[in-house]
This record gives sequence, structure tokens and C-alpha cells, in this order.
Amino acid sequence: MTVTLPELPYGNRDLEPHISARTLEFHHGKHHQGYVTNLNKLLEGNGLQEETLESIVMKTAGDSERSGIFNNAAQVWNHTFYWQSMMPGGGGAPVGLIAAKIAKDFGGYEQFAEQFKEAALAQFGSGWVWLVQKADKLSIVKTSNADTPIARGGKPLLTIDVWEHAYYLDYQNRRGDYVEAFLKNLVNWEFANSRILQG
Repeated sequence: MTVTLPELPYGNRDLEPHISARTLEFHHGKHHQGYVTNLNKLLEGNGLQEETLESIVMKTAGDSERSGIFNNAAQVWNHTFYWQSMMPGGGGAPVGLIAAKIAKDFGGYEQFAEQFKEAALAQFGSGWVWLVQKADKLSIVKTSNADTPIARGGKPLLTIDVWEHAYYLDYQNRRGDYVEAFLKNLVNWEFANSRILQG
């Protein structure tokens, strides 16, 4: 199996003014593509080429001898998931089942948004912040670098990329403004709803 760069689920300009076309051109076209290219080189002749991307992530997690494969595979997976976590005209208070679950587990959307932003600002260096479902409970999870909840038994519902390349062209060092824009204008609650496991 050759890993390929997925198309964005929207046009490069469709998230403006919150995320610019220039940012998406670099982030998707250069960074994400770079992980895809590196992963395909690393997969040559090691017995993982027929596995799905998610399986490659799971099978190499915690294996120091295959950390290069894990880092690139996880970053391909994480970025693909991040693009789906956003939509033009998204953000704001959730609707549907996710709204009820957020109210139950966080006390309401405002409390969730505050905790999500705090986690994003507290993530030191590069990483990700996720809304994750484990069993029937939602939680906010931070991961560093390429780490991902799918390697830890959680089911991600949405994520924000807090590596600097995700926002620096548009927000410079103002990570908080980027997170605010994500929550208010970009979150794809429809996607999050489609991911929920109902017990």
C-alpha cells in the first residue's frame, strides 16, 4: 500500500480569514506531504506496507526501533483528522449528540471551551489537543509531537494542531487567538457527531 496525501475537504481559501490559503498551502501541501513522502520511504521492505495507516500507527507505537515510522505515520493520520475537524462556517456551540455529551461531561459548552483552550495553551512546544471518547466519557487530551490517542485506546472526536506551523503565518506567537478562532469559527461538530460511539 502506498500512502497518499488526502485532498482537503474544502478549498484552500474556504477557511479564511481564520486560516489563510497560504497557511493551508504550506501546512497541507508541504508539511503533510512531507510526512507522506517520508513514511513511504520508511515502509519499504519492512513488512508493514500492506497495513492500513491506523494499523501502522498502532503496531509501531512505543517501539523505539520503529519510532521514525510511528512519527511519520501518526503525523499523516493526525493531520488528516485535523482537516476533517474543521469546516467553513463551523464553530460555536455544538448541536446533536455531542452537545448532550459535552453538557454531561463538562457542565456545558462554555466550560468545555475554556478547558480546551487552557489545554492548548498549556501544551509545551509542539503537539495536539483532542476531544476524546473513552468508554462513554468525553475528555480533553494533550499529546506531544506526533503522539495520538489512537495509540492509547481512545477514540478522537476532534483535534486542533498546536504545532507552530499550523498558525504562525496567520497569528505569529498568538496561539490563544488561533485557538479562539478554531472554537468560534471552524470546529466541525458534524464530524464529531459522526465519530461518537453510542453504548
